[in-house]
Amino acid sequence: MNKNEITDMLLKLKENLLQEIASNMKMEISHLQEAIADMYDLADDERERQFSILLCNRDREKLELIDEALERIEEGTYGICENCGSKIAEGRVKVMPFARYCIACQSKIEKEEKYLRNQDDSLRYRSVIKESEEIEE
Repeated sequence: MNKNEITDMLLKLKENLLQEIASNMKMEISHLQEAIADMYDLADDERERQFSILLCNRDREKLELIDEALERIEEGTYGICENCGSKIAEGRVKVMPFARYCIACQSKIEKEEKYLRNQDDSLRYRSVIKESEEIEE
């Protein structure tokens, strides 16, 4: 794939994502209007609203990744791993045109993030146990 094809693909992804966000916002507004009319379903509405916000955050992150990829194309650094500097495989770029890392570095980053999450969970668990023991004393 050449730079123009990649740019076109990224711009189409961005356009589709923006349309999806706009559609979700319209649905959210409509949903809020309905919620005002029916206060009994407020708890369900709140759950759906939080889910919608989560999706919007993911969409925002994806938009940022697309914009960053477009910037890298302009700078001439697109397709180069930000971690090790090697070329990102064309197959990976086709599947994920906003990829910042080669497969090896992405895998390493994900393993490190998982390890840190597990450590954080373990520390929280220990904290809860310690607090529980202190309360019992």
